[in-house]
Amino acid sequence: MNRDKNLPLTETTYYILLALLEAAHGYVIMQKVEELSAGQVRIAAGTLYGAIENLLKVGLIQSVKSDDSRRKVYIITEKGKEILNLDFQRMQHMINITSKLIQK
Repeated sequence: MNRDKNLPLTETTYYILLALLEAAHGYVIMQKVEELSAGQVRIAAGTLYGAIENLLKVGLIQSVKSDDSRRKVYIITEKGKEILNLDFQRMQHMINITSKLIQK
């Protein structure tokens, strides 16, 4: 089985995709990432917008219409959900095998 070229996701990208399971604009994404990571990951605006551009380019997120014309709103795509799930499975396997080996 060949691994998708988008994998593995960086920790920041993983959290951004998780945050975008619901549509959100930049500031909300930054807040959600910090909340989801229990404060372990904090994203500066420049880093976030660079990541957003990359995620848009590879089709993992898309922009959606917003009531506020001043804010761009994004949401994860089906491809993004698929990649998020594949990375989750990859990490789950790593955790399972490590747990088995450590407990020997």
